[in-house]
Amino acid sequence: MSISIELIKELRERTSAGMMDSKKALVETNGDIEKAIELLREKGLASVAKKAGRIASEGIVDAYIHGGRIGVLIEVNSETDFVSKNEEFKSFVRDMAMQVAAASPQYVTREEVPESEIEREREILKEQALNEGKPEKIVEKMVEGRLEKYFEEIVLLDQKFIKDPDVKVQDVLNTLAAKIGENIKIRRFVRYEVGEGLEKKEEDFAEEVKRQMGQ
Repeated sequence: MSISIELIKELRERTSAGMMDSKKALVETNGDIEKAIELLREKGLASVAKKAGRIASEGIVDAYIHGGRIGVLIEVNSETDFVSKNEEFKSFVRDMAMQVAAASPQYVTREEVPESEIEREREILKEQALNEGKPEKIVEKMVEGRLEKYFEEIVLLDQKFIKDPDVKVQDVLNTLAAKIGENIKIRRFVRYEVGEGLEKKEEDFAEEVKRQMGQ
């Protein structure tokens, strides 16, 4: 069923859960917000955003090199040094390094995307919709929908998780934070690719990374 943005927003305000978790809960409960709240609490996700307000100053920096062609450095933070030594946490950090290598995001969160860049993309998408002959009254809705796809391409937390495309990176992070009971934050990353920015033969290294992971 179709879930309205207003209903998702209300659920987020009442539970502090993430957007995708809120939407999934509403879909699973056929739009019943009270049942959705109960579902989120059962999953431990209603308190994830509250944990997000706590300072995460520990953590680890991990490196991933793929075939000597792509290199990634990533920093993921936790609240305590104890959690940063947890094997699940370490596995998550390694998965995120491989995610960056394979999917090549530009930002960690939407908030990091410059407003000027978003507006430029919005104008491009609007022109595309108008050139397709779409009615003016539905262009705005189309643009917002396509803008979501744009964020899914460039924002790490909005990307589909390479090990399970049915969930987003944000969902994976939320699940880990709920399980561990601490604020987990992907702080920053840097990605290098041999010959990047230079004219060279086209090779899809991202697909190669995915194949290595059995995707």
